[in-house]
Amino acid sequence: MGGEPVRLYVKGQVLGYKRSKANQHNHTALIKVDGVVSKGETEFYLGKRIAYIYKASTEKKGSFLRVIWGKFTRAHGNAGVLRAKFRKNLPPKSLGGSVRVMLYPSRV
Repeated sequence: MGGEPVRLYVKGQVLGYKRSKANQHNHTALIKVDGVVSKGETEFYLGKRIAYIYKASTEKKGSFLRVIWGKFTRAHGNAGVLRAKFRKNLPPKSLGGSVRVMLYPSRV
């Protein structure tokens, strides 16, 4: 059986926060998932979990890595961007950074 290891996530990118001309809403992040280019393709990802992984300067529980978990709530526009809410708002340092889009929970 061997072969390549199976990756249980798809890469995504943090575009920014939900905003209007004058206001920005930090509680909702905009995420672009690799390979998703239309509003119809976003339907599969709704409710899926997202992990923003970052490196901290102090070690906790034997690791310098930390995670902020979130999930997709709805589509944003027609270009395949999704809105996501995280347990704690994403820090400004995360803008332009990468996230892991987990392929669970399944809605099939």
